[in-house]
Amino acid sequence: MSTETADKGTGTGSDGQPPVRFWPAQDLTGVDFDPVLAELMREGPVTRIQLPNGDGWAWMVSRHEDVRMVTNDRRFSRKAVVSHNVTRLAPHFIPVEGAVGFEDPPDHTRLRRAVAPAFTTKGVERLRARAKEMLDELVDGMLRDGPPADLTARMLAPFPLAVVCELMGVPEADRPRMHEWTMLILSSSAGAGRSERAKDEMTGYFAELLEQRRGSDGEDIVGLLATAVGREEVTAAEAVGLALLIQIGGEAVTNNTGNMAYILLSRPELAERLRASPELRPTAIDELLRYIPHRSAVGLSRIATEDVTVAGHLVRAGEAVYVSYLAANRDPEVFPDPEEIVLDRTPNPHVAFGYGPHYCLGGLLARLESELMVDALLDRFPGLRLAVPEPELRWRPGALIRGPEGLPVAW
Repeated sequence: MSTETADKGTGTGSDGQPPVRFWPAQDLTGVDFDPVLAELMREGPVTRIQLPNGDGWAWMVSRHEDVRMVTNDRRFSRKAVVSHNVTRLAPHFIPVEGAVGFEDPPDHTRLRRAVAPAFTTKGVERLRARAKEMLDELVDGMLRDGPPADLTARMLAPFPLAVVCELMGVPEADRPRMHEWTMLILSSSAGAGRSERAKDEMTGYFAELLEQRRGSDGEDIVGLLATAVGREEVTAAEAVGLALLIQIGGEAVTNNTGNMAYILLSRPELAERLRASPELRPTAIDELLRYIPHRSAVGLSRIATEDVTVAGHLVRAGEAVYVSYLAANRDPEVFPDPEEIVLDRTPNPHVAFGYGPHYCLGGLLARLESELMVDALLDRFPGLRLAVPEPELRWRPGALIRGPEGLPVAW
């Protein structure tokens, strides 16, 4: 793979290919669309990028149709990424060796099957009552203490953490450690060494917890994984990697619902419409999921295992390819007026949870949590508003998943 210097000009590179654009790790605020990504989308459906870490360049696919094609095509491999030092945003690869995020079918299918019962519609709905109970406790505490309060600290951070830990089977006493490790793993601000150490500490924790649960059963994730290890359906290392990925994934809900809450607080006309017409809320959740900036830059890449043509561009075997779900969710061919929030948008084939075999395992759970939190914000806090001027809000620095550090509110 070429290690050419990123071309900041326009047109094509010296080899007749699209120029390689350097995509810096920008700490963007609010829910503004990434200006670099917007520029890449204008240049064409397939471009080339260089990110702050790793080597060389990678293809970047932005059109909805092409994103779905690449993510659902077995000629693009996640497993092959492990042996390539692909240009990337993160200082290191987050998952451990054998983690489901870096597997291809059939091993990928085998690993997901081990925990699938917890993520079916029935499995997620079984958690609804307990999740609502935990959320109500947090809301009751906020109402009892009175305004002002930091919505992130009091609800948006502790609620998803409690839900994913409940789902995992992590004891309540260990949950603060889980939150700290996750924040370090998902941020580059503390340095790659500290981030790597947090990953190792969480890996060790889950290895020990799975060993303690061996021979037991249970409907929580650790119980399902311990059973699968006992049946030799997955290895102990694979089970740890899967547990790590699911636990970290829970933190995304904090940032995503933080962005949703920010939109409702900064655009009160949307909140008022959803209060007056609660039947709109299911479609509104999908529209907010389509619109919000789920992450910074792009996520995990894939490697082409053979030559493949994508939107008229030849991607050669061994070359890395990224897809941008954020760009796909703003594709004007699929979403009329993509820059507008249309609360009753239907159909809404957004790819906020990904697409293909790597579609987010916890998508149903994340949606349930979003529904419960939006309902709580609209129904239990009359006159909810920001307690500080918008320019004083701060977004997480160096985060792989964009979200507000705090949301001071009054009601």
